[in-house]
Amino acid sequence: MEKENINKDPNLKEEEEFINKDKNEEREKTELSPDEKIIELEDKLTRTFAEMENQRRRFEKEKDDAFEYGGFAFAKEALNILDNLERSKVSLENDENLKNSKELTKVMEHLNIISSDMISIFKKNNIDEIKSIDKKLDPNLHQAMMEVEDDSKEPGTIIQEIQRGFTMKDRLLRPSLVAVSKKKSEKKVDEDEKSEENKEKEGEN
Repeated sequence: MEKENINKDPNLKEEEEFINKDKNEEREKTELSPDEKIIELEDKLTRTFAEMENQRRRFEKEKDDAFEYGGFAFAKEALNILDNLERSKVSLENDENLKNSKELTKVMEHLNIISSDMISIFKKNNIDEIKSIDKKLDPNLHQAMMEVEDDSKEPGTIIQEIQRGFTMKDRLLRPSLVAVSKKKSEKKVDEDEKSEENKEKEGEN
């Protein structure tokens, strides 16, 4: 009589192994002494309470952040209105048809009032303008867009503000876009000195 080739279904084999594993774990548990069981339970309780405490702290932090910085995105968008207002003022001031006119003076007065009111509202909501001119470049607050040769200032000093930056409490709302000073090259210094000498000679003549 031929011997039957018995091949177990892989799924049944896995299920058997899983059942045996559970049985072994149960057997190990039953073999623990009462004191060991107490220690095991205490360990589980400690880990559970620690996880609960971590979750509570995360929730508190998220709640505090939502309260403190809930208007962060709105404030960032509102700065665009202030930028557009400043651009409008510059555009009107450079309009040849309006220069030195009473109409321009009145319009500028109204625009300046609106701008001042917006800055005042920002300050009431802990949004402050970053001071930049004559300050040393701070990568946390400023973003250098260009360098300008200027020996009268220490290198890295902000000499021009391209766009105002703001903070909201202890967070950066947006950096100030600035131009910083750098030393003149030797060639440039020589050229400037020669230019000054020529001017003096022309004055003497």
